Amino acid sequence: MTDLSGKRVAFVATDGFEDSELTSPWQAVTDAGATAVLIAPESGEIEGKNGHRQVVDELTADVDAGAFDALVLPGGVVNADHLRMDGNAVDFARAFFEQHKPVAAICHAAWLLVEAKVVDGRTLTSYPSLQTDLRNAGATWVDEEVVVEDGLVTSRTPDDLPAFNAKVVEEIAEGRHSAQSA
Repeated sequence: MTDLSGKRVAFVATDGFEDSELTSPWQAVTDAGATAVLIAPESGEIEGKNGHRQVVDELTADVDAGAFDALVLPGGVVNADHLRMDGNAVDFARAFFEQHKPVAAICHAAWLLVEAKVVDGRTLTSYPSLQTDLRNAGATWVDEEVVVEDGLVTSRTPDDLPAFNAKVVEEIAEGRHSAQSA
């Protein structure tokens, strides 16, 4: 098993996240030894679309990407739509690309990457309804279980979580990717 001991992984979400797309990667990185940190626009708890509740550790307004080794973005239509309207979340996500750190986005989470202007020239996947948005932002969209490109891991739906989780852990273990940039 890959050892992520000493690594800090930021998870950015808000109400309406797809429950399994937060809990499953969270379990994968913590099982590998990493510390997972939930970051949201507001303090307290957030609730997934299926009722999973989780306490917020830090706020998007207060965090620095330099304090983390990787970023994971769970999907969910409401979650992704609200996060892309939070300038702090957008800036935080963009900073991971500027610092060449691994980023993982599943389902609708790619909307935040569009807003952060980091998909132009990249190949990625997402929930199928985002393909036009991603293409309009300059990305090449493919319908695959998981796509990895220079430290960016993307997947389509909760059905893809086993492959997504494996690649998330692998990319975090590899560390910085010089080609990962904004």
